[in-house]
Amino acid sequence: MENVHHFHEFDAIVVGGGGAGLMAALYASRSVRTAVISKLYPTRSHTGTAQGGIGAALGNLEADKPEWHAFDTIKGGDYLSDQNAADVLAKEAVEAVVELEWMGLPFDRNADGTIAQRRFGGHTNNETKKPVRRACHSADRTGHMILQTLYQNCIKEGVKFFDEFQVIDLVFNGDKPCGVEAVSLDTGQVHVFHAKAITFASGGWGRVWSVTSNAHSLTGDGPAIVWRHGLPLQDMEFFQFHPTGLYPLGVLITEGVRGEGGVLINDRGERFMERYAPTIKDLASRDVVSRAIYLEVQEKRGVNGREYVHLDVRPSTVNRYLAEAGEDRRIDEQYILEKLPDILDFCHTYAGVDPVKEAIPVAPTAHYAMGGIPTNVNAEVLRDGKGTTVPGLYAAGEVACVSVHGANRLGTNSLTDLIVFGRKAGIQMAEYCQQADFIPLPHDPGRSAVVALEQLRKSSGKTKPHTIRRRMQQEMMAKVGVFREEKMMQEALDLVRELKEQFQNDLAIDDQGYRFNTDLMEAWELGCLLDVAEVTAASALHRKESRGAHSRDDHPDRDDEKYLAHTVAYPRNGTVEIKYDRPVDLSLGYEPKERVY
Repeated sequence: MENVHHFHEFDAIVVGGGGAGLMAALYASRSVRTAVISKLYPTRSHTGTAQGGIGAALGNLEADKPEWHAFDTIKGGDYLSDQNAADVLAKEAVEAVVELEWMGLPFDRNADGTIAQRRFGGHTNNETKKPVRRACHSADRTGHMILQTLYQNCIKEGVKFFDEFQVIDLVFNGDKPCGVEAVSLDTGQVHVFHAKAITFASGGWGRVWSVTSNAHSLTGDGPAIVWRHGLPLQDMEFFQFHPTGLYPLGVLITEGVRGEGGVLINDRGERFMERYAPTIKDLASRDVVSRAIYLEVQEKRGVNGREYVHLDVRPSTVNRYLAEAGEDRRIDEQYILEKLPDILDFCHTYAGVDPVKEAIPVAPTAHYAMGGIPTNVNAEVLRDGKGTTVPGLYAAGEVACVSVHGANRLGTNSLTDLIVFGRKAGIQMAEYCQQADFIPLPHDPGRSAVVALEQLRKSSGKTKPHTIRRRMQQEMMAKVGVFREEKMMQEALDLVRELKEQFQNDLAIDDQGYRFNTDLMEAWELGCLLDVAEVTAASALHRKESRGAHSRDDHPDRDDEKYLAHTVAYPRNGTVEIKYDRPVDLSLGYEPKERVY
């Protein structure tokens, strides 16, 4: 490849153009020169697929408090959530959602003009233990509206966008980050971006698994890049399987369907969640509902003996259960059409099902990373379990582990997280840039990206990237999925390590070109997926308990004595070293209890 000819200089660089990245860029840009580098056009980022709502204790329809939101977050996270982070999230959510409204986000409205709110899994009135309406929504396309609103405001503030640029590496001078290397997908040329401060907001890595709600672009680039620079990753074993993916594709069916009254039904026509969560039923925490569906299928109560159950939002079904619960509200077809237009469209398009007249086939789908790049509540990246920060390096959104989500994220908190902690990252970057000087770039910046891409381009093995990717995804789905067990996880880890060898020594790609070489970029992304899969499997194997989304058949109980701590994985001599050297923050005083819904 030609030498690097393209150099850019900005005070603050944001990697990723989703909700967290745009929020960070928006806040930084008010004080310093800011650029966003995104491998997608920003409004195609995965934030746009978030459907049901953003959690904030506005209390517009009934009593609610940020303290209840914080507790539900901690309980939902199976007491692995850092309580200081949950407190920040819940308190700042109210102001952040109101700010989105001021920016122009078209929320649904109540009759009095206030923001409409709906029920969501695990959202409760902590005094009555009943569900509470906390999810602020814009029909069932809330994330889409957030993304559009933030993008327009970034344009207004003069943020510079480098769209369809794939970040390949961080640039360090000694142990200090001073920029990033990225390839223009249009030309294939490498660009070097010199910066004082960098935020990673590159999203999750659901493509590690074969059935996922995640787009093809969610390949764990951010965690893989920092991992390769010797920085740790945290709580990687905790990956949420959303209970209602459209069978068999895994396309997400929002929790908002259940929030509007939809119920889960097995092959016998039973509303089976009454057995698993007698108080809150279908609105239990996501890990609880996913395991319930899995167990129903195991017990041969999947619909037609298959690996799915039904999600029923037909007005006749919903109204029957509303009447049984003593509620006075009833719904009709028009209500469903107004509240869930995108879901109706997805079901028509991908499954040939009309949810107004037929039940929706659903099964768990790999959905959200609770773990990631460790940060403190100011979005500063941590070098170790003792809280040592990496000056000028930040992370926010799904790529980061604050850890506010603990072992299992509460529904709607993904959007709340990226607004609250994306804003923190932007504020911190601006403050840092105003008092810091540029660190000089090292000799020959951009070389590592050029070398990495050329090695892939010239690989002369026999195995195509899609073959390796498919084997990894199937193995991770089968053995590091909803339920886990030592022998299976060890087999998955061994296979992932074999596949890494194959990737390094026997890869073949077809396209040798430079412009929009998706073959080359998918091969590079596969390297990231394999790194992330290895850390995930190793972390899961090491944690010998069941907690939140990490559910082990061979260790079915939670073990607070040994494992009430964050898993911090360190890269050591080509392998993964696991430590539990970051204690869980318990500053709100919520001691671990059994989770009952």
